[in-house]
Amino acid sequence: MASAEPHDISIKGRKWVQVTGVSSVESFDAHAFSLVTSAGPLTIQGTNLHMKHLDLDQGIVEIEGTVSSLTYVSEQAQKKRVVGRLFR
Repeated sequence: MASAEPHDISIKGRKWVQVTGVSSVESFDAHAFSLVTSAGPLTIQGTNLHMKHLDLDQGIVEIEGTVSSLTYVSEQAQKKRVVGRLFR
């Protein structure tokens, strides 16, 4: 799993999200971000999402846009999704 960094999520008005304890950004587009955190894989979904700040040395990601969901995904489900995207 990810590093032992503390993991927190801050949300302001569904327009801004800050996630700490991030070890990598697996994928992102305007509708979804897939992050690996110290608490496990995390998917953030919404519309018009964009990365405002990224500092993997500190484990911080800031995302702006309209957030509709945050979901922790099992690592097995995460791998299946990645493989499914490869063969579309």
